Amino acid sequence: MQIVSAASAYPQHYYSQEQLLEALKDYWGDQIPNPHVLRRLHRHVGVDGRFLSLPKEEYPKMKAWGEANDHWIRTAQELGEKAVSCALKDAGLHPRNLGAFFFTSVTGISSPSIDALLINRLGLCRNIRRVPIFGLGCVAGAAAISRAADYVRAYPGQVAVVLSVELCSLTLQRGDLSMANLISSGLFGDGSAAVIVAGADCGLSGPAILATRSVFYPHTEEMMGWNVSEKGFRIVLSKEIPNLVRKNLAHDVDDFLAERGLTRADIGSWVLHTGGPKILEATAEALGLKNGELDVSWECLRRTGNLSSASVLVVLEEVMKNRRPAAGTLGLLAAMGPGFCSEFVLLEW
Repeated sequence: MQIVSAASAYPQHYYSQEQLLEALKDYWGDQIPNPHVLRRLHRHVGVDGRFLSLPKEEYPKMKAWGEANDHWIRTAQELGEKAVSCALKDAGLHPRNLGAFFFTSVTGISSPSIDALLINRLGLCRNIRRVPIFGLGCVAGAAAISRAADYVRAYPGQVAVVLSVELCSLTLQRGDLSMANLISSGLFGDGSAAVIVAGADCGLSGPAILATRSVFYPHTEEMMGWNVSEKGFRIVLSKEIPNLVRKNLAHDVDDFLAERGLTRADIGSWVLHTGGPKILEATAEALGLKNGELDVSWECLRRTGNLSSASVLVVLEEVMKNRRPAAGTLGLLAAMGPGFCSEFVLLEW
């Protein structure tokens, strides 16, 4: 099984963090008693700028969740088509070569799901297997690669696509002044990414998927996710997540690697979800990564913010296209998200 290609796509509207901060100050107005708190939070998220689905002037005009979700459906199709088309082109494949479509998002809903809406737009095969995934959040990009690997292991002559579209700006809650929402307003951005996964009999090249592992942490469901109301998605984001990372990540990674006679010292490439500064710092501390192993994750966070499930796929794209390890290097692709849970993918470049 190989990861053949990865490609990202973004909305046309890009704003610096300073521009977004000023827009948010106007958006909330005097609801925020101390605007300096918002500025301080935005300065500490490690983000230079982000893409938005709409021009920043349009967000105050939205009055209902349905309106925001309509924008999500339209933009998700546009970005999804672009990301999948680019990934197919990079892989040298035709849309009708795809045998399975794994779609993930946690920032909007559609029925038929976005993967179905893209079948006509992309000219996909009528017999394509569709697997829409909702609710996994930041971990979903890695989880979808794992599920795609399961599929092509069973059907080694087939090719699957993983598509993530996350339009986090369309979930912003005007009436929510919680610390979680204020932090999210400075951290999360909009974007999409697609990854092509091929079975062993396809004769395609790319980093090999050697093994995958899912880990669930019982009784942690309150740490991250959404509270859903008539106003839409209200962020749940616990300050205890970095401590959970420090407590569990190293042990779980070590167990996963030990089953294959490996240790962390054998891993020469780390493809990790961008999270945020506190998550990346906790990850580096837990795994003992002190020599720039997470530089690509930090760089992707700086350029586009946290893209939820698309983040780890964007990091993968950067590594594949611009920082490809030497042949034979072992790598670990990993992400964490609502559940709370982890997903690991062992690669050989």
